[in-house]
Amino acid sequence: MKPVSLLLAVALGTATVVSAGPAVIECWFVEDAGGGRLSKKPSALLLRQSSESPPPRPDLDPERYLKVHDPAGTLLGAFRRYPRDAPAPRCEMSHYVPLPASAIWVSGLTPEQSCPRALDGRWLMVSVSSQVLSLSSLLRPQSEPQPEPALITVATAVLTVLTHTPTPRIRMGQDALLDLSFAYTPPTPKAATSLAPGPPPFGLEWRRQHLGKGHLMLAATPGLSGPMPAAREGAVAFAGWDDDEPFGPWTGNGTFWLPAVEPFQEGTYLATVHLPYLQGQTTLELAVQKPPKVTLTPAPLIWAAPGEAPPELLCLVSHFYPSEGLEVEWELWGGQEGRFQKAEGQRWLSALSHHSDGSVSLSAHLQPPPVTTGQHGTRYVCRVHHPSLPALGRRAEVTLQVAGLSGPSLEDGVGLFLSAFLLLGLVNVLGWAAAYLATSKDSVEKKTQ
Repeated sequence: MKPVSLLLAVALGTATVVSAGPAVIECWFVEDAGGGRLSKKPSALLLRQSSESPPPRPDLDPERYLKVHDPAGTLLGAFRRYPRDAPAPRCEMSHYVPLPASAIWVSGLTPEQSCPRALDGRWLMVSVSSQVLSLSSLLRPQSEPQPEPALITVATAVLTVLTHTPTPRIRMGQDALLDLSFAYTPPTPKAATSLAPGPPPFGLEWRRQHLGKGHLMLAATPGLSGPMPAAREGAVAFAGWDDDEPFGPWTGNGTFWLPAVEPFQEGTYLATVHLPYLQGQTTLELAVQKPPKVTLTPAPLIWAAPGEAPPELLCLVSHFYPSEGLEVEWELWGGQEGRFQKAEGQRWLSALSHHSDGSVSLSAHLQPPPVTTGQHGTRYVCRVHHPSLPALGRRAEVTLQVAGLSGPSLEDGVGLFLSAFLLLGLVNVLGWAAAYLATSKDSVEKKTQ
């Protein structure tokens, strides 16, 4: 490839990456309004701009119109990957006060008696959630908004915690892998040089909340020593920094692994990254699923005479989870009345049966109405829909045969011919054997006379 063509291809590729994802994230700024009430004011995050100056937003207070400076690239990179057809993310912004973590196991991160002066000033926390990502970021705004032509506040992303699996769906018995990445930029050059070169120690915490109960699943403090709470349920985290630049920014990994998940392990998982006086947290909603097995009896054929009702159909939907979201439909396919229609008749569902692994089963019943000759060869279908199944669901079927209308088919004729041929051969063999025995008996009698 010629150099000019190569440069053009690189430029086009770069433009594609930069132009991907939303340029502006609309948020709500939430703060205490007193009396137990919260106020919500519009705000926005400018992730990138196509011109040299940011677009004006006269509808926003300049302190709530933030141009994001992200030295680590984690926050901006997450939105470059954001699908164009995905719904707009939900975003909330609020004030943040740096404080030491309350957990004893992470107290080694804050040996000082008070928050260092390097963390003085205004802080904001931004929380963004959608179907494709969940993140929180601590922003350090500049003291004053930039002047005209567009009043805007530049804010640096200091600590960002991110997951690309905000709503994992794990099949029962399989391992759950919940990804987590984070990035840290020292808030000021002075704060970076005052520490030992290289990434700082940090604390990683994974908690689960479900049905009003919550407990610590795993805790880790890479770079620190001291007693740690024991991990629960075989949980493991891949906790560490990805790089060792002397003065940052740094990116890290806190991916969480939980083996052979069961229904009791679903719920809200809170992932928290602790740095000295700074905490970033994001949430994941883990759901456990098990697709049902579907069997239909009697099968594969049912018989009925014209004007009579076929036998009751029983569709067993077994060993599925969760119990919510299950739908059973009865369909009738083929025949003279059309390609597809809803099956008529009385239908009902049994109570749920619970199994030791947490899954459940039930049976769906259908008593079809009396049949007509036009329904000969139609198929009754039991179709099951469940969150663990594809959109079309899972099905089982049985064919209806109307008595007196089924003539012999080609396969039946071939089978009758083969049966007659074998029967004729058997008769001939028996005749030859009888003749042979009679001849042998006569020979023996003549010799004895």
